[in-house]
Parts: sequence; C-alpha cells; structure tokens
Amino acid sequence: MSAPEDEFEFFFDKPWSDGLPVVPPTGERIERMLTGTSRSPEEPVGEIPPAYEAASVRDVAVHAVMAGCRPEYLPAVLAGAEAMLEEPFNINGIQATMHAVAPLMILNGPYAKEIGLHGGLGCFGPGFRANATIGRAIRLILMNLGAGLPGITSMSTFSQPSRYTYCIRENEEESPWGPLSESLGFSPEENVLILVAVENPQLVFDDVSTGPERLFVAIADTMAHLGSWNNWAQSDLVVALAPQQAAICGRAGLSREDVHARLCALAGRRLGEMKRGGDYRPGRIRDLPFPVDLEDDDFFIPTLKDPKDLKLIVAGGVPGPVTAVMHGWSGGSRAVSRAFTP
Repeated sequence: MSAPEDEFEFFFDKPWSDGLPVVPPTGERIERMLTGTSRSPEEPVGEIPPAYEAASVRDVAVHAVMAGCRPEYLPAVLAGAEAMLEEPFNINGIQATMHAVAPLMILNGPYAKEIGLHGGLGCFGPGFRANATIGRAIRLILMNLGAGLPGITSMSTFSQPSRYTYCIRENEEESPWGPLSESLGFSPEENVLILVAVENPQLVFDDVSTGPERLFVAIADTMAHLGSWNNWAQSDLVVALAPQQAAICGRAGLSREDVHARLCALAGRRLGEMKRGGDYRPGRIRDLPFPVDLEDDDFFIPTLKDPKDLKLIVAGGVPGPVTAVMHGWSGGSRAVSRAFTP
C-alpha cells in the first residue's frame, strides 16, 4: 500500500506556490477565514491581469488561507486586491515588466494597529505574521489568478525579495507628525491603504547629522541616483524616515510638509550629469512635464516631477540613524489610496 501523498509536496508540485510551503485551503479553513468579513463570499472583487481570472471574496479568502493569514487580516487583503485593480495603478504592466517593482502596502489607522501589523523595528523583514502573510496573499493572488509567473508573463530580470511580501504599517506612535493618510486628505480615524509600486528599500545610513539640512543631503542624493527611473520619468517614490531621523526634523520645528518640500527641492541632477550615464536620451528628457534646455548642462532636473509623487512616511524603529528610499517604476503606475471598512 503506497504512503499517503504529502499535502505540502502536493502544492509544491503545482504552479500555485511562491516557492514556500502554503497552508492547504480546506473547506473548514476557508469558512473560518470568511468570518473575518461581513461581505458575501460570492461578491466579485475584480479580474486579475494579465490572465483576467475573476476573483470573488471567497477566492481572496482562499489565498489568504494559503498565505497563512488570520481571519482578521482578510479586510486588509481585500482592500489590497481592490486597490491594485484600480486603473491608475496598472497592475497589468507591473505583472509583465522587466523591472522589479512590487506593490507596497502602507496602512494607516486603528485597524492596522489592532491586527498587529508592524511599522516599527524590522518592519520590512521577517518575524511579523500580519506583514508577511497579508503581503504574501496579494502575491499569491497575482500568481494564481493573474498568472504573474516568472518567465511566462513576469519577465522581471532579477525580481526582488519584496515580491514575496511588501506590507507595513506606518509607525504613527514614534512619528513627530500625523499619519501619511492625513496628509492625503483622510481623517486620522479612518483606516487607509496606500498602494505604491516601488523597488526594495535602499538604505541611507547617517549617524553624524544632528540637523536636518545635513541629513537631507545623502537622502536626496540617494533619491536622485542615475540608475533610478525617477530621474527619467514621472514616477512615485517612497521615503521612510526612521523615528531617530524624523525626530531630528521634528526638533528643528519642521512639519511633514516642510521635509517633503525640502527633499523635493534637493533631489535631482544637473543635465550635464545626466548626460554622462544612466538612461539618458534626448527624447526622454523632452517628454518630461516641463521644458528643458538640452544645451544648458547646468539645468537642474528634479527627481520628483510632481511633489505629489513623493510619499514620506515614518517607519522602522530605534535605534536607527537610517532612512529607506524606495524608487518607483517607469511612470506606468500611479499610487492609489483608499479608505476601507474592516
């Protein structure tokens, strides 16, 4: 008599896994997951590109089970799935690009704190179930219902670790300012998801600066590195100040808006620098949303073509004289934000 089939190996043998073990989505587990929402299991969520398989609330719940979510995480997964299907976000393009951006979920509001979503020390790394499984559920949906499979539709040259999971809460408790969502027009009491297509965090270490102007120099330089898409196209960009760095700004009396404006003003390159390398071509520069004199090598080209494209948050923990910069894509995706009800 043959040995019973291993349920975990069964899923490894199917194209339904991200390469890690998944929780088998039994009927009992799916029903338990659905207790996390009052929405009907058959309610449509949308069609997931590029395969455009229809997804219902139940389908989302299945993938939340597979990812290892608790039922109380399901509203966040549903909000993420619906946000990524908004037309400006262009998840179809993100699924197929040679680049490696991933949907970064940033949550503000009481719900994210209640479910244990982490925004403090180590928030982009392992050890936090809500962060890991909510983001992973979104990736499994993109793979299984959208067919975003490496080498088939996903042509990302390297891909990136954040394509396993990319989900954090803003560290509102250790921020000198109100939440990012409030700066976008939402009330502090609302539960808000901001979804941005960005690269992995690039770290800026500075344990010398005691004032904001010196601190901003390295951050702005990293924002404007010649290999980033943000220099060559209008694209979103996320800057996450660790609480220690945000406190330097707060002690100097700077608001979030002040820091946002200063980084936008500093981050950029002279045209002569841009001609030396990176993705320079005259046609691309002519396509920028402002006129550029191609004969003036001193012309300053800002990294942020529109200040609204910079999402400035406080995240990570103490100790940490570090800022994380997350560059955007080619301009083919626009960040989306939405309030949701758990």
